[in-house]
Amino acid sequence: MATLHETLRADIVAAMKARDAATTTTLRTADAAIKRAAIDLNREIDDGLVVTTLRKAVKNLADARADFERGGRADLVSANETEIRILERYLPKGLDAAQLEALVVAAIQETGAQTRKDLGRVIAALKQRPDAGLIDFGAVSRLVQSRLT
Repeated sequence: MATLHETLRADIVAAMKARDAATTTTLRTADAAIKRAAIDLNREIDDGLVVTTLRKAVKNLADARADFERGGRADLVSANETEIRILERYLPKGLDAAQLEALVVAAIQETGAQTRKDLGRVIAALKQRPDAGLIDFGAVSRLVQSRLT
């Protein structure tokens, strides 16, 4: 079975052959970011690194889209939405609300967190989990804060 990175690289070639400039550019940029992350972290490219890097790219694009909307740049908003859709094809489905809630409750109990000052410990414990790549830490942060006093 091909890794996520191998699939992405094969899709770059397919997009180039199809002369799909938007997909080619988006996937090449993502490939470069993945390679840069592997070098920066001094680790091999695996599915976890690919997912983490692509999630970061999607988040950055979403943030930029909000700025473009405020600036009235509909053309750039449309381009960003296209890029996000392309990258999201490579991301696994996130955890549903019930699963996320269960993880947060377990992490709070595991760390003994009681106040909002303990938020960092809970987040750190969740980042150590093998399924950390599936976790939306923005949502987790809000969830943990609502549970801690």
